[in-house]
Amino acid sequence: MRRVSVHLDAPPQVVNIGVGVHGPAGHTDVFRLPDLWQLHLYRYVADLTVEGTPYAIRPGRVSLVPPATTVRYHYHGDRPEHLYAHLRLPATGTPRSLPVMQDAGAELSALNAALLQAIAAVPTAPGRVTAEVWAALWRIAHLTPPLPQSGPHPAFTAAVTHIESHLASPLTIPVVARAAGISHNHLTRLFRAETGGTVVAYIRRRRLERARHLLCESTLSIPAIAAAVGVPDLQAFNKACHRELGGSPRAVRGRSGGGDVA
Repeated sequence: MRRVSVHLDAPPQVVNIGVGVHGPAGHTDVFRLPDLWQLHLYRYVADLTVEGTPYAIRPGRVSLVPPATTVRYHYHGDRPEHLYAHLRLPATGTPRSLPVMQDAGAELSALNAALLQAIAAVPTAPGRVTAEVWAALWRIAHLTPPLPQSGPHPAFTAAVTHIESHLASPLTIPVVARAAGISHNHLTRLFRAETGGTVVAYIRRRRLERARHLLCESTLSIPAIAAAVGVPDLQAFNKACHRELGGSPRAVRGRSGGGDVA
């Protein structure tokens, strides 16, 4: 099945949206939109070919076709009515791979409502048109599970989650290993493979990154920041800031233009 890559981190530009009826001139339509994506939510039975790849159209299915793509619709006699949107999608952001054709399944009612609300908003509320179509696209993006991708070992992810959730608490390698469900040695090997360093180095780096953020972006007191990142001993916190951030906590805060609250 053909897939398309979309970027949804920013809203689409909806150029046209409505209730469409294809085929008044015959049983076949062949066309393309040179610059626009085509989103269709179908209410009929037909056949669709996208650049030579065939798809079965059935009520409740949704298709997303990229610009400059030739489509061929062959209808079977019933009224070929559908909801559609012609739009431009952002060219940058996190790419998401979606099938050209999907079954809306349990999302059908929500997708239908979003597109009908967008159509109704065209004359008076263009912002709502964008919002409803954007929401519909996000629903479509989650209809089919993403393709399997190589990524961090699940135990590494579990260990990082535990660390990030407990930066203000005492953290030891045995505690983190236990939270990840693996041995001390296995945890050490995973962190070496994923980060190039040790578990302790990762914890230290994340604590100081959080400290930098709080020093530069908040007026939280320095003792409170030290406690919040798991280094409540002010002398140790001062040494860590000198080593990792290039100056005392007060100096780091001063470079950002922030002010300390005692």
